[in-house]
Amino acid sequence: MTTDIVAEFAPTGTLRVALNHGNRILVGRDSNGTPKGISVDLANALAKDLGVDLTFVEFDRAVDVSNSAEDDVWDVCFLAVDPKRAQTIDFTDPYIRIEGRYLASVACTAETADALVASGDPVGTVEGSAYTLTLSRKPGAEHLVTFPDIHSMLAALDAGEVKAVAGIGAVMEAEAKLREGARTLQPPFMEIRQAMAIVKGRPEAANYLRHFLAELARSGRVGDILEAHGVSRDSAIVPDAA
Repeated sequence: MTTDIVAEFAPTGTLRVALNHGNRILVGRDSNGTPKGISVDLANALAKDLGVDLTFVEFDRAVDVSNSAEDDVWDVCFLAVDPKRAQTIDFTDPYIRIEGRYLASVACTAETADALVASGDPVGTVEGSAYTLTLSRKPGAEHLVTFPDIHSMLAALDAGEVKAVAGIGAVMEAEAKLREGARTLQPPFMEIRQAMAIVKGRPEAANYLRHFLAELARSGRVGDILEAHGVSRDSAIVPDAA
């Protein structure tokens, strides 16, 4: 650890970590509204390792995090790896895999994910999300209907404006239980690989972050954090030994 690396991580003297509250698997709030979750625990571990104070910059959507990468409002973030996002941020290797699944309404007759795509039924997605970026490059992209957030997307599903919606598998399963006749479709349409990232232009810090997270995964600490928040440690991605 050198002062130059710390300065790259936290040029303001405080490590500013962006949180994406659009991903309920990784981030939530306690009864007092204080951020909690997997991203929070990893951010705290990094700040402790660097010996710096930590502050959270909170966003409701992944697209707001990625779009603000050049605005000097945060230093480190947690996002799914995507080539478009990699234009402005440097990713670590992924540390967790999360499935992307379709939630089909009772009005949807498709029995599988492939059948849904073939049907041409409108499918709702959230603007700028990892699954939207991926689905926009796949067959069926012309049938995607983009919404500003998950709440408006689910409202459109309930109103019959779309026959299905795309999202994080566990979240879609939870929403399916709230809707009679709704279900998630197999197989998953993608595996969302979440990573930590730092704004571009900080090469020493980016390299340190990659090694830091890899060692955290190898030690089992990432698995421990996942389990502490109700996520199977089998979802952790552990890199081979260096």
